[in-house]
Amino acid sequence: LSSQKKFDEIKKANQAAAKKLVEDQLSSSSEDDDEDAEIKQGKILAKTFTIYTNQTDGDASELERTRQYMNEAFQSGAMTCLICIASVKRNQAVWSCCGCFCIFHLVCIQKWAKDSLFLVSSPLTDDDFGKKDYPWPCPKCRFEYKRSETPSRYYCYCGKVENPTLDPWLVPHSCGQICEREFKPSCGHKCLLLCHPGPCPPCPKMVTTTCHCKKAKPVPRRCSAKEWSCRLPCGRTLLCGQHACENSCHAGDCQPCPRVSKQRCICGRQTAERLCASPLWQCDQVCGKPLPCGNHTCEQVCHAGPCGDCPRSGKRSCPCEKSKFTLPCTEDVPTCGDSCDKVLECGIHKCSQRCHRGPCEICRQEVEKQCRCGKHTKRMPCHKPYLCETKCTKIRDCQKHQCRRKCCPGNCPPCDQVCGRTLGCRNHKCPSGCHRGSCNPCPETVDVKCNCGKTVIKVPCGRERTIKPPKCKQLCSRPPTCHHSTQEKHYCHFGRCPPCRQSCQKALTCGHLCPVSCHDEALVKQTGVHQSAGPWEQPSEPAFIRTALPCPPCQVPVPVECLGQHEVSPLPCHSANPYSCKRFCGRLLDCQNHTCMKECHHVTKLNGSADGKKVGPECLQCEEECTKPRPSGCPHRCVLPCHPGDCPSCLQMLKIKCHCKLSILYIECLKLTCADLAEKELLTSCKNQCPKELPCGHRCKEVCHSGSCPLNCSQKVKLRCLCKRLKKEIQCSKIQEGQVSLECDALCKEMKRKASEIKEAEAKAAVEEEKRRQQAELEAFENRLKGRRKNKRRKDEVEVEQSSWQKYKNLIMLPVFGVAVVMV
Repeated sequence: LSSQKKFDEIKKANQAAAKKLVEDQLSSSSEDDDEDAEIKQGKILAKTFTIYTNQTDGDASELERTRQYMNEAFQSGAMTCLICIASVKRNQAVWSCCGCFCIFHLVCIQKWAKDSLFLVSSPLTDDDFGKKDYPWPCPKCRFEYKRSETPSRYYCYCGKVENPTLDPWLVPHSCGQICEREFKPSCGHKCLLLCHPGPCPPCPKMVTTTCHCKKAKPVPRRCSAKEWSCRLPCGRTLLCGQHACENSCHAGDCQPCPRVSKQRCICGRQTAERLCASPLWQCDQVCGKPLPCGNHTCEQVCHAGPCGDCPRSGKRSCPCEKSKFTLPCTEDVPTCGDSCDKVLECGIHKCSQRCHRGPCEICRQEVEKQCRCGKHTKRMPCHKPYLCETKCTKIRDCQKHQCRRKCCPGNCPPCDQVCGRTLGCRNHKCPSGCHRGSCNPCPETVDVKCNCGKTVIKVPCGRERTIKPPKCKQLCSRPPTCHHSTQEKHYCHFGRCPPCRQSCQKALTCGHLCPVSCHDEALVKQTGVHQSAGPWEQPSEPAFIRTALPCPPCQVPVPVECLGQHEVSPLPCHSANPYSCKRFCGRLLDCQNHTCMKECHHVTKLNGSADGKKVGPECLQCEEECTKPRPSGCPHRCVLPCHPGDCPSCLQMLKIKCHCKLSILYIECLKLTCADLAEKELLTSCKNQCPKELPCGHRCKEVCHSGSCPLNCSQKVKLRCLCKRLKKEIQCSKIQEGQVSLECDALCKEMKRKASEIKEAEAKAAVEEEKRRQQAELEAFENRLKGRRKNKRRKDEVEVEQSSWQKYKNLIMLPVFGVAVVMV
């Protein structure tokens, strides 16, 4: 029997060791593959950046954006075609946008360009089909390309090699040569990286350049940051020609002059203070200078140069422009009396009136008119348009809705309804107008994270349901699900953690440790759970559940002595159970008053003859109550049954309130009964600040205490003088006792006097300003009344041409009357 047990134990140990070895090999191989991929990717990136980092002495801070594009090219599923919403693989022909550097399948972008050109240049929406070269946009950034720029061949990122070969030691879709694309903005240098996706990094070359204002000495700087400022004043002469730029050294043109100076208008009549940046300005006065004709004046507003000739001089035509007259500028051109013959607004008939001033009348001739759609005719005046009530039944360019426009000539407008179809992502709807064909891909992107959320990749909306989450190199931070304090180290993952392979090491009831592997989450086959409904039902696969298995029985051999101390035999620990001799126990109980009346049984810690009759925990317990007296002040009784020796200390908690009556304290009965007055004062305090308020209004600063609060308040308050200028911090207790006061000094009184004088001056100025404003309004009102009276008087007068006697009679009669008076 013992040899068979040993064989079974060795067999189980060998099986457990073989299983552990297989699991270790599988886990290490997967981890090695991931590590090999990371090492390979790191070598490719370092090889791509080598020429660039040699120029920057190893500084790769400017390569983060390019590194992100390259990592997405290596990451499985991170590079997605936004047209077909599928992953871009290493062996597929691709095309890269030069605006947003997004990568698409070559076939997809060709179909996209063809569909875009068809929709834009459709004959249903444009009558000039085939005459214009319409562009097509990038699906992501909407950067427009010409029809001739539609990609037809597969090139690498730098555009040097057609159909680049697949090389596992190069970036996908790269030719492996130096990029040599021009930097943007152009600086004369070329990109030093190997053929790469995404934008080129800033230029790393070192150039010697000076500051913007050219005052500082040239210094060596990176070409990408060659423009710099010396922070000194610019000093360049501004456009006004009078002042210099006061801003610090800056790029580009100087700002307009911010100063103000007195400047004359163009005509030179008015002078005003204006900004130096705008010296030329016009006033609102009419020129009024006499023209060369001597009869008219210039009607232009403030202008430079000569006024020019009179606009009514020279030969002038009649209103119908058939006859020309040479007349003085004071006379109007008469009508010629011929027929007008101007073409009317209809563009068909001519005006039948005689030569006249002003616009011609509308065409009133009746003609046979056809409606715009060409289905009806009607006789009606020429100037009226004819639109029938027939609604167009043609389908618009969306191929879904009818035109429904009255009297449509056939050029139906594009559909104005919103598409509203659900996009391929199944999360958003198409916001574009109603259109034919498939909708544009969803422009939104979503983040796909690992389980811990530290590794994130961006994928197009809708791909998050099919894309694999990124591999995270962070260690799994989940707490162990078994009883062990720590788990074996493994990377972040989804789902359950791998099973624990550590030894159980739980303490068995016998005191030994469990030697088998951890079995807190063992897979157990469920049996007898599902009952078949009949003979036709197929048997289902057995279900496995994870459950904690109990530790196996302890197999350690233990020498066991019988209850009567007759013999000692080595038995397995789990079956080491001594027998009973069926006698009374007879051991003296712990109370030292009674003996155990149980049948012969096992007693823990069985010693020699001296302690052979000592009672054990398996013996009967005395059920009498303890009647020993308690310490003074303790209201509780002994909770133990009858026992020898002194009673234990009372450990029950007393519930009392603190001195401030705000907190409830729980104190051991023993501490409170054995403490003196000072200790009781300390025990019944909540250790918080006293909430009572002193007579001065401040809170008591003492810790929770009994009795009344001290009256000497140590809180510092600010004491101000009457004018609130002087202030001083003083203890509140001194202010309450009236020991300290703060009086205004001479400066306070002087400031108060000056403030009153300023207020009086402002009041007087306001009264004077109100009087001036009212006087100005009164004068303006009187001037307006005088102007209205003069205008009314002029309208009532009738202009009559005076004769020569009436013009010069005053000049003749005045001297005659003067001579007559002298003679008289």
